[in-house]
Amino acid sequence: MMKKTGVLLIQLGTPDSPSTLDVARYLGEFLNDPRVIDLPWLLRRLLVNGIIVPFRSPKSAKIYRDLFKLNGGTSPLLQHAESVQALLQQRFTGGQEEITIEMAMRYQNPSIEAVLERMRKAGYSRIILIPLFPQYASASTGSAIEKALDIIRRWWVIPELSTVSQFYDEDAYLEAVIDRASPFRLEDYDHVLFSYHGLPERQVDKVYSEGLCIDQPCENEVNPQNQFCYKATCYATTRLLVERLGLDASRYTTCFQSRLSKQWIEPFSDHVIEQLAKKGARKILVFSPAFVADCLETLIEISVEYQGLFEAHGGEKVELVPSLNDHPRFIDCLEGMIRRRLS
Repeated sequence: MMKKTGVLLIQLGTPDSPSTLDVARYLGEFLNDPRVIDLPWLLRRLLVNGIIVPFRSPKSAKIYRDLFKLNGGTSPLLQHAESVQALLQQRFTGGQEEITIEMAMRYQNPSIEAVLERMRKAGYSRIILIPLFPQYASASTGSAIEKALDIIRRWWVIPELSTVSQFYDEDAYLEAVIDRASPFRLEDYDHVLFSYHGLPERQVDKVYSEGLCIDQPCENEVNPQNQFCYKATCYATTRLLVERLGLDASRYTTCFQSRLSKQWIEPFSDHVIEQLAKKGARKILVFSPAFVADCLETLIEISVEYQGLFEAHGGEKVELVPSLNDHPRFIDCLEGMIRRRLS
C-alpha cells in the first residue's frame, strides 16, 4: 500500500492587509502567544491588549502599507511562501509516493487550524512539519510546532509525525545564502553584517537546565548543552557562512535586530551600524540569515530604517543581500530534508 504523506511548511505570519484593523488582529494573535511574550497570562493580556495593540497598531499599519506597496500591494512573506510551496510541490509530482505540500502561517492566514483540518480529511499516513526558521527559537519554531501538535493531538487518528527543529547547518541552505550574495563584491564594502532577529536574554537562558546562556561559549561553538540556543546557532550560522565566503574576522560582525529592550541579545544591529558610520565606514553589506523570506524586518528595517541611521552618522550605503525567498537551492534544501524523512 502506497503511503500518503503531507508536508506542512509553517511561516511566521502576516496581516491580511495593511489596514489598522488587520494589523491589530495580527499583533493581538502574535503578541498574546506565551512563547513570544513569556509573561504571566494576566500581565501579558493587560500589556498586549491594553497597551501594545491599541497604541502600536496605527504606527505598524503605516509601516505595513509601505511594505505592501514595495511588493506591488501584497505581503512579500505570503507571496514567497506560496511560491516555495508551489515549487516544492513540483519536485514531488509524478513520483512513486503521493506527497502533498501545504503551507500555513503561525499567525493569521492561511491558518494552521484550517490547513491541518484539510490535511486531517485527506487521511495522510504521515505528516512532516517544517517551520521555516533556520535557527531554533521557542518564539518561532517552538511555537509553530506546539500549535500544530496541539491541534493534531485532538484527532481521533494521529498519523506518523516528524518535525524539523532547525536547519541552519544544512549545506543546501548555506549554499543558497552564498549564491544570493554572489552579485555583491565583498571587497567593495567596508564591513559585512550578519543581522539576526533578536530575542530577550531570558528566553535563551530558558534553554539551559543549569546556568545561563552567558555561561556557555555560544559565540564560538555549538555543543550538546547549547545546540538549541538561538544565540549559539546564529553565531554558528555566521561561522559556516564566512568560512565559505573567505571573510577575515575583522571584516564582519554578528548582531541582532528588532530589539524591544536593553535586555535582548547583543550586540544590537542598530548600534553596530551607528558605530561603523562614526568610524568612517561608507558602505556596508547586510546578510539576514534568520529570515528565509524578505519581510518587514529586511525590506523596511534594514533597507530603509538602517539606511537612514547609517546616513545620519556619516555613512553612505547599506546594501541588503536578498533573503532566500524561492531560490532553487532553498527548494533543494527543503526537498532534501523531506526525502531523508521519507526514507
